[in-house]
Amino acid sequence: MNEKYVLVTGGSSGIGAELCRAFLKLGYEVISMARRAADPIISGVLHVEVDLTDAAATREVAFDVASRFPITTVVHNAGAIREKPLESVTLDDLESLTRLHLSAPLSLVQANLPAMKQQGFGRIVLISTRAILGLANRTAYSATKAGMLGMARTWALELGTHGITANVVAPGPIEATTMFHEVIPRDSPKLPRIIDAVPVKRLGRPEDVARAVLFFADPAAGFVTGQTLFVCGGTSIGSIHY
Repeated sequence: MNEKYVLVTGGSSGIGAELCRAFLKLGYEVISMARRAADPIISGVLHVEVDLTDAAATREVAFDVASRFPITTVVHNAGAIREKPLESVTLDDLESLTRLHLSAPLSLVQANLPAMKQQGFGRIVLISTRAILGLANRTAYSATKAGMLGMARTWALELGTHGITANVVAPGPIEATTMFHEVIPRDSPKLPRIIDAVPVKRLGRPEDVARAVLFFADPAAGFVTGQTLFVCGGTSIGSIHY
């Protein structure tokens, strides 16, 4: 079997869409799992519609897709912020983002583990955030995204003997993404100050994150597992507020 299958969540826009295009260029069969298809449609990508905050629906769809395709690379990119000060954070915020950031990748990986183990190869990449180091008004977001690091490190220990790696990419402020511009509109007066606070003096781009994901997903990267790579322009070693 020569086909290489990758599952990308949140592949309809921003980083996810860039990931779909990047994997297509490498000859992968790409399956995107998101609430809606990309607009415009990305030719060659199979879109599977699902609300990843619905744990039961996600699990059902994950196992259905796994029964049809021998997926050995899973990239969980879908995310949401729910920016709120501590006083306004609700249990629903925390529970919803827990389902999206932690329950969803758990179901996706469990569904595709048999194919990975059968082929003696697998790549799991979770997209977290620089905000796990702390960022105001991100209680539910930073907490659930931080949980990804624990999952990936644990999976790395459990799955290494099967040729399966698990790693994390943690982006900083990335332009041209819905999540960033929902918080910071393109015409926001805060934008120049945010850029000035980034050591490399620019915002990240979706392709910056995609390059990091492709490194972890590469079949040649089998000696790298349980790691977190910050793609953040240096903000993980300084501070940023937005």
